[in-house]
Amino acid sequence: MALFVVFQTTFFLTLLSLRTYQSEVLAERLPLTPVSLKVSTNSIRQSLHLQWTVHNLPYHQELKMVFQIQISRIETSNVVWVGNYSTTVKWNQVLHWSWESELPLECATHFVRIKSVIDDASFPEPNFWSNWSSWEEVSVQDSLGQSILFVFPKDKLVEEGSNVTICYVSRNIQNNVSCYLEGKQIQGEQLDPHVTAFNLNSVPFIRNRGTNIYCEASQGNVSKGIKGIVLFVSKVLEEPKDFSCETQNFKTLHCTWDPGTDTALGWSKQPSQSYTLFESFSGEKKLCTHKNWCNWQITQDSQETYNFTLIAENYLRKRSVNMLFNLTHRVYLMNPFSVNFENVNATNAIMTWKVHSMRNNFTYLCQIELHGEGKMMQYDVSINVNGEYFLSELEPATEYMARVRCADASHFWKWTEWSGQNFTTLEAAPSEAPDVWRSVNSEPGNHTVTLFWKPLSKLHANGKILFYNVVVENLDKPSRSELRSIPAPANSTKLILDRCSYQICVTANNSVGASPASIIVISADPENKEVEEERIAGTEGGFSLSWKPQPGDVIGYVVDWCDHPQDVLQWKNVGPNTTSTVISTDAFRPGVRYDFRIYGLSTKRIACLLEKKTGYSQELAPSDNPHVLVDMLTSHSFTLSWKDYSTESQPGFIQGYHVYLKSKARQCHPRFQKAVLSDGSECCKYKIDNPEEKALIVDNLKPESFYEFFVTPFTSAGEGPNATFTKVTTPDEHSSMLIHILLPMVFCVLLIMIVCYLKSQWIKETCYPDIPDPYKSSILSLIKFKENPHLTIMNVSDCIPDAIEVVSKPEGTKIQLLGTRKSLTETELTKPNYLYLLPTEKNHSGPGPCICFENFTYNQAASDAGSCSHVSVPPKAPPSMLGLMTSPENVLKALEKNYMNSLGEVPAGETSLNYVSQLASPMSGDKDSLPTNPGEPPHCSEYKMQMAVPLRLALPPPTENSSLSSITLLDPGEHYR
Repeated sequence: MALFVVFQTTFFLTLLSLRTYQSEVLAERLPLTPVSLKVSTNSIRQSLHLQWTVHNLPYHQELKMVFQIQISRIETSNVVWVGNYSTTVKWNQVLHWSWESELPLECATHFVRIKSVIDDASFPEPNFWSNWSSWEEVSVQDSLGQSILFVFPKDKLVEEGSNVTICYVSRNIQNNVSCYLEGKQIQGEQLDPHVTAFNLNSVPFIRNRGTNIYCEASQGNVSKGIKGIVLFVSKVLEEPKDFSCETQNFKTLHCTWDPGTDTALGWSKQPSQSYTLFESFSGEKKLCTHKNWCNWQITQDSQETYNFTLIAENYLRKRSVNMLFNLTHRVYLMNPFSVNFENVNATNAIMTWKVHSMRNNFTYLCQIELHGEGKMMQYDVSINVNGEYFLSELEPATEYMARVRCADASHFWKWTEWSGQNFTTLEAAPSEAPDVWRSVNSEPGNHTVTLFWKPLSKLHANGKILFYNVVVENLDKPSRSELRSIPAPANSTKLILDRCSYQICVTANNSVGASPASIIVISADPENKEVEEERIAGTEGGFSLSWKPQPGDVIGYVVDWCDHPQDVLQWKNVGPNTTSTVISTDAFRPGVRYDFRIYGLSTKRIACLLEKKTGYSQELAPSDNPHVLVDMLTSHSFTLSWKDYSTESQPGFIQGYHVYLKSKARQCHPRFQKAVLSDGSECCKYKIDNPEEKALIVDNLKPESFYEFFVTPFTSAGEGPNATFTKVTTPDEHSSMLIHILLPMVFCVLLIMIVCYLKSQWIKETCYPDIPDPYKSSILSLIKFKENPHLTIMNVSDCIPDAIEVVSKPEGTKIQLLGTRKSLTETELTKPNYLYLLPTEKNHSGPGPCICFENFTYNQAASDAGSCSHVSVPPKAPPSMLGLMTSPENVLKALEKNYMNSLGEVPAGETSLNYVSQLASPMSGDKDSLPTNPGEPPHCSEYKMQMAVPLRLALPPPTENSSLSSITLLDPGEHYR
């Protein structure tokens, strides 16, 4: 026992001595400086790999140590990175550590050194850092080769949005080097005369095959070489989304997820990310062959809880998601099958289906959807094996689509896919009467009735409508009725009815039966009620109509309308207690006029017209302008008229007209106002507010002035289209007066010419008759020539003129004596004077009855005056009767000479001749022989020669010796008897 105590005491003393020694050794700062530092490079990852050892560690001793690493670039003083590395160091252990450089290692020389400190709890404080190791230099440029230009890094792989540093190394500092990123020049920082670095921040993803970067060396304009690299930018690896696992048969788990963006790159630089499924409870791992789903085999060890980790990984990073679940809560059933329908009729059907078997006592929750006629109905049902459901309240002749899906009723996870089928119910008789309306045109003796009806909706038709029955019953003669069957899809028919009242019933028929009847009554009274039409304005929502309530019993109102282009009649039924409605339909178009008529329906089903309304859903500007005529053009005014312009066919209510007028004076006339046209030109405008006023007198104009006008209608939406101005020039004032004078004159002259042409024969016979033949005169039958029956009648020598008739002419007219060409001045006489040649001897005795015969054919004036007749010569003429005296021989000679000359020398109209006939005693001799015994009156018994005496003949003044004859001038109306 004492020996044991001695031994124990000796052991503790030895251990205490060892501890004391160890403390003294550490107190003396053992040399734990890292040694054998070696640095290598990895060009692909652009990293420095360090390895070193720590000497003087106790044998089999493990110490926690911290190593501080310092990295410099280009120069040892240019420290670019300092960091600590902690690890447990064993005796004689080689340590490794890597550092990835942002700057490509080929672009600069790097220097590395390291020092350490013990960080172990078994050693007391204080701890001190060891000395730095010597600098280890790393340079790659010496191994680049002899090329004049290098660009680094080569084929570097980075993620989108990363910061990247590139550089170039130029062997010749005289070269000018420019670098480009996808064709766009970039600017860098010069590290030394041979090296320039470029910092690219947040590099984008451009294409799978990488981003192109190149540098070009040149001297002046001469290129010395081009070098480039491809920078591979990968999409950022995303964390898998919607990770889920489920089973359909408790044998396999099907896991799915959304992989997100594919990070694969071209040139096999990086494949798509890989996915690994790891289950922590079993410790099993499976590399998935698909990038969005993977199957996991369920073992038979009754494991119900699973904890999966899905790991996504590529060259640059790793992502993972976890999921913990119970197997019985992730049951996704297989789809139902064998969906059928039984006992289908017009309103009911039975739906059946089957499900796949799962475990015993498994309950299914199934959901049924029924789609038909735009409606959807949904039903839920629980089943154990197979399903069945009774579908009721269906519509006849309707196609339905029924489908079913199921899920686990105990632990609902998700529904199966839908399984369904279509079916159609049977037809039934139509359930509603057709909507019927009519249009009545009253004619003498009958009505033309056009019936219209709207097709029944599919809901009320209960099948395909085959035909419509129209029964026309004469209410005045109930025994008479007519049935018409009209095949579908017709929706109207025309009836010709007499002046009786008729009831019309319309039914729709399908293969099962007829619908209820729609009844309408046509009254015997003609529908010619005059109702004033009211204008209304439409809106985007349609037309808002209102009317006065109809007195008496009314079962409802009907509003019908039609548009002008199509004239398709439409109508709407309104209840009896409603006096307003809104007519809205997609068929209403802007610029189209619609006419509305409002009828009241009496209890006898007779329609009575109450009101008329017309309007546009949206008025538009007029589509065309009137054709304007210019009338009554004067020097100061003209009239514009457009009587033929139709206002009914326009896309809006014409409210009036704008008349635009232009003139060189640029001053507006009264009633006109200044206006500016759309082209910026100025003109004058006159507004006509009455659409029926289609004429305008433009007055106060200047003669010989140039004007332009343009007429356009306007509605509430604006004016008509722009058009060219029409030009008008006013005439001068004198030409207008001449026209007013000349036109009537021309008209009168033309009228006279026409009358003369039509009455030419009458005028000739009246004014220019044929010259009578003296041999055919009736006077010859009265004269008997006993002594000389063969005496020539027209012998001048046998005729002694007794009288000369002188017809007065206007003063100043000159007459040339026949054959003398001497102009004589007429003596002014206001009335015809007659000149008689009478014997003048004082001792003249005898009866003296000498006949004076005037040929009225050649002097109508003398005939009318009655100035020539038989003259009885008294034995002695009173002195007051005597006038200018001349010798009968001289007068006879002058008359004969003038008569024998050409008559053409006397101008027409200037000389009028009278022809005087003489009856003298028969005697023979020439013209120079005269009566030798003037005291004996000659016996005037024969018809003497007719002589032409120029009117107003100026005879020479009488001489004293002229005593044979006398010329007596008698005033008109005086005759010597």
